[in-house]
Amino acid sequence: MRHRDEHGMGKVTGFMEIDRQLAKYQPASDRIRHFREFTIPMSEPEVQKQAARCMDCGIPYCHGPTGCPVHNQIPDWNDLVYNGNWDEAIRNLHSTNNFPEFTGRICPAPCEEACTLNLEDAPVTIKTVEQAIADKAYEMGYIVPQPAVTKTGKKIAIIGSGPAGMAAAQQLARAGHEVHVFERESKPGGLLRYGIPDFKMEKNFIDRRVDQMRGEGVTFHCGVNVGVDKSVDSLIEEHDAVLYCGGSETPRDAGIPGVAFHGVHDAMPYLVQQNRRVGRENIDSVGWPSDPILAGGKHIVVVGGGDTASDCVGTAFRQGAVKVTQLDIRPQPPEKEDKLAVWPFWATKMRTSSSQAEGAVREFQVATLEFVGEDGVLTGVKCCQVDERRKPIAGTEFVIKADLAFIAIGFSGPGTDSVLKDMGDKLAIGKDKRGGSFVTANDKDYRTSVDKVWAAGDVRRGQSLVVWAIREGRQAARAIDEALMGSTVLPR
Repeated sequence: MRHRDEHGMGKVTGFMEIDRQLAKYQPASDRIRHFREFTIPMSEPEVQKQAARCMDCGIPYCHGPTGCPVHNQIPDWNDLVYNGNWDEAIRNLHSTNNFPEFTGRICPAPCEEACTLNLEDAPVTIKTVEQAIADKAYEMGYIVPQPAVTKTGKKIAIIGSGPAGMAAAQQLARAGHEVHVFERESKPGGLLRYGIPDFKMEKNFIDRRVDQMRGEGVTFHCGVNVGVDKSVDSLIEEHDAVLYCGGSETPRDAGIPGVAFHGVHDAMPYLVQQNRRVGRENIDSVGWPSDPILAGGKHIVVVGGGDTASDCVGTAFRQGAVKVTQLDIRPQPPEKEDKLAVWPFWATKMRTSSSQAEGAVREFQVATLEFVGEDGVLTGVKCCQVDERRKPIAGTEFVIKADLAFIAIGFSGPGTDSVLKDMGDKLAIGKDKRGGSFVTANDKDYRTSVDKVWAAGDVRRGQSLVVWAIREGRQAARAIDEALMGSTVLPR
């Protein structure tokens, strides 16, 4: 055990003496042969050296409003890791984040963008350290159920078991409430389980947390589609509070002619199917097409430039796609951002995901004009180049050969055929600038227009990151606890 340095975080001179090291990946040629995670974990001394780079910067932007949505106390746990104090490090990390093993794997790490060392393009590898703390804590047996000592006698229903619903359930159970989570799929996890590919996060991490939560008294009711199998009114009647964490799952309408061709799909059914295959589940799923969608031996076009599009790319390669082309209407970003103009905020710069690095052809400043085909079957995607205002440039049309096309341009709001349909006009719905919808509730008390019903996560804020979902679930849990009990000790 090293002695803690007298000042500051990590090793005082660590950032000058130690280079930033990222965890290595299995080579692309190996990792596309399986659906497992492919990041090679760093050794413990290497993680401690990376944590030692955390400098004593006056204002740690990493965990401020610009950096971490859950306000992880990053400098503190970097210091604890540097000093080998792993049990205190996981305690500190859990004080703000229920599931660091999820965020350590799949968060895009706005904290690293906001790191003071990012001014030198060498931020602390915060995400790697976070994952290492969580994995080490499991290995050491530090993560066990923490059931409430006293029960409140209050009963709470949570609709949806994604990261918002799971975080809220854990917090409320620990506050002594009886918590029932209703999930329409056959296993808990929401899009963590069914949307995010296993090569980014294997699902045993969710199972492990669900086991912990069961040990804390949370009851999971899977295969129950609230609004269809069970009415929202009956939940309201049987519980003291209902929290709606249904996510944002209506795909944004692309408005591209030719979507009816066989071979054109929204991204989510494709990703959900493959995750169910890997999880040895039947690919038939509530509300998703059940015909098998497979990329083996095919030419694939992915429309969209975000994380979901990237997940389609990586999945297609693992299924044996011949060629994958990704279309992005935005201009190709610069290799390097103007630090003084954007830091500590998220910068627009050229980023290559691990999936794109597996061999995707990327086309920038390209609009998808229409899907073309013969006899009802997709054969190609007609595109053209666009100017900086995203207007088509005449004479630049071209067709990309395609056997399968995936539309991954985001989501426009919650699903409309279950909870929203069941509640009709009672639940107030708002509209965003892009025409998307969301359940109206503020981020102070998370109450909806319906008495006894709260809402949190993507269903309230629109599609967003796992960290935002965890934050909203935690904050909504606090609001519900306070409303039911008159006071609360849960953190905000």
